[in-house]
Amino acid sequence: MRLLLVEDDTMIGEAVLDLLRAEHYAVDWVRDGEMAATAAQAENYDLILLDLGLPRRDGLEVLRELRARKNRVPVLVATARDSVQQRVQGLDAGADDYILKPYDLDELLARIRALLRRASGRAEPVYEHLGVSINTATREVTAQGEPVVLSAREWAVLEPLIARPGRVLSRAQLEEKLYGWKDDVSSNAVEVYIHGVRKKLGAGLIQNVRGVGYMVPKA
Repeated sequence: MRLLLVEDDTMIGEAVLDLLRAEHYAVDWVRDGEMAATAAQAENYDLILLDLGLPRRDGLEVLRELRARKNRVPVLVATARDSVQQRVQGLDAGADDYILKPYDLDELLARIRALLRRASGRAEPVYEHLGVSINTATREVTAQGEPVVLSAREWAVLEPLIARPGRVLSRAQLEEKLYGWKDDVSSNAVEVYIHGVRKKLGAGLIQNVRGVGYMVPKA
């Protein structure tokens, strides 16, 4: 999953960046409102973690513009603005959830997981399909009831495909789930990780759609 972290406080930003990368998210970090608006328009993110008190452009303005452009990316507002009125403003501007600073890191991860589940049309943390089960909260994977260990990037390829069976994702779209701006991308990375998933979970789980991309077939 590809996340945009918008945070101008260096200490908080570095801590959250390390946390999210340790959880195997691909993360881009920007530190002001102008860069946030540009990044959100240029890239396809699965979630934006948005501070409100930003240099150059306020986070609420960025959020309103995002929604005016019909961008439906989940937005988790993380801010020290703790009055009820300010929280209402954020939610009415288009935020999907709100977390107050200083926040517990485990709670932050749980809220991110919940928003990502909701965006994929699911409420439960466990996806079961074609004999394969993945738990997005614990990152446990089983095949026919037996535990299977996937690498972080094998997981990153499998999760968006199995979350929406029948939906085709191109190689470029899957690369976006795997890598941030500063990561080196090899030309056959997606194919390598899909091969790994097929080897561990079965050759028929992820199918090629010639000239388009990959999908997990519907049951």
